[in-house]
Amino acid sequence: MKNWKKYAAIIGVIALLMIFCLPMYFALKGDFSQKQFMASLFTVLFVAVMCYVLLMLFKYLNKKKEEQQVAGEIKNVIFDVGKVLVDYDWESYLDSFGFAPEKRERIANATFLSSVWEERDRGLYEEEVYLKQFQELDPQDAEDIEKVIKGSGQTIRKRPYADTWVKYLKSKGYHVYILSNYSSYMLDHTKKELTFRREMDGEVFSCYANQLKPDAEIYQTILNKYQLKPEECVFIDDRPENCRGAQEQGIHTICFKDFKQVTADLEKLGVK
Repeated sequence: MKNWKKYAAIIGVIALLMIFCLPMYFALKGDFSQKQFMASLFTVLFVAVMCYVLLMLFKYLNKKKEEQQVAGEIKNVIFDVGKVLVDYDWESYLDSFGFAPEKRERIANATFLSSVWEERDRGLYEEEVYLKQFQELDPQDAEDIEKVIKGSGQTIRKRPYADTWVKYLKSKGYHVYILSNYSSYMLDHTKKELTFRREMDGEVFSCYANQLKPDAEIYQTILNKYQLKPEECVFIDDRPENCRGAQEQGIHTICFKDFKQVTADLEKLGVK
């Protein structure tokens, strides 16, 4: 606190003490009138109420100031892709094959629900290696697994608001980026759905970085690659663990549930 604020606070405290002592002064003096006493008493009550009101007003204005300061920090919006800008509906896709329930469950566990699917996004090996790993998890359905994997680009559909949202943010002066766990095979087979990539100021896909969210390295990769300050970024992802990973790197985060919710949360950060 600056010196003038300290002096003002000291003077204010002294003035308040003098006012609160008025009733006691008149009572001890002994020659006060009832009107003097009541006036001093009401003065004390009025000052107390006004002090409380001013304190609440100060807290409110200070909170607004802090919110504006936070809002002013955001310059970059970083998007996850799956379930944020596109739908990832592997279940309907798998249903389209008409497999018997038991077989469908086996294939789901060997592909979309397996750890291989997640690791495939890291992009360390050629697609044939991952296909073989999928098949090894369910050898009896190897032929059908190959069909499922080769057509898996059909699980991705661009959401109606995706292009408009990204263009709108750019029109408001924000820089927009992608940070997504995505395999090279899926990128090659979903290009027509990812038209918003043309508007991006930059992108980091896990398959090219050979890193996965929520590991700290991939967040540092996008920050370093585009020279971004974490406090000036907000990251939008549908998975809480990925949001926590970004938070640990000092990045503002919003866990995506639906478009209305995320736009409201962006407004709280001043992104309108």
